[in-house]
Amino acid sequence: MVKKQLSFRDADIADIPHLVAMLADDELGKTRERVGLPLDQRYLDAFHAMDQDPNHRLVVGEVAGEVDSEVNSEIVAMLQLSFLPGLSRLGACRGQIESVRVARQHRSLGYGALAFRWAIEQCRKNDCNLVQLTSDITRTEAHRFYANLDFKATHTGYKLLLK
Repeated sequence: MVKKQLSFRDADIADIPHLVAMLADDELGKTRERVGLPLDQRYLDAFHAMDQDPNHRLVVGEVAGEVDSEVNSEIVAMLQLSFLPGLSRLGACRGQIESVRVARQHRSLGYGALAFRWAIEQCRKNDCNLVQLTSDITRTEAHRFYANLDFKATHTGYKLLLK
């Protein structure tokens, strides 16, 4: 169960090194991401592109804590939320959830489910007709997690890597 209250906010540029480290902290991410300073400029470019587009949000989940009588917050979760207008389904808007991560030391506490519920609520507020996500076929544990949140594996996805 969740130990502390989780609050959500849009990421700021100072969060990016921590978020990149979270992305790199799994079997797939450790081969795809570049952790360390100086931060690869492509991460900063991507952040600025999302930050300037109201249809894309990079979001962090934080818990408040106290260290030496000072209240501070710790990023424990992240996700990217995109709103995709479309012509199909009578002009439906889709919510796309990507890059969901929970910091290793905070996994299995319910923060991932809270992050998804928050993102789904944002999709409702944005008048989306459906919420979708993609997941690597090797992430079987994640697939069970998504099924427990009532996501259905209704489609097969394909990707073509260009770089």
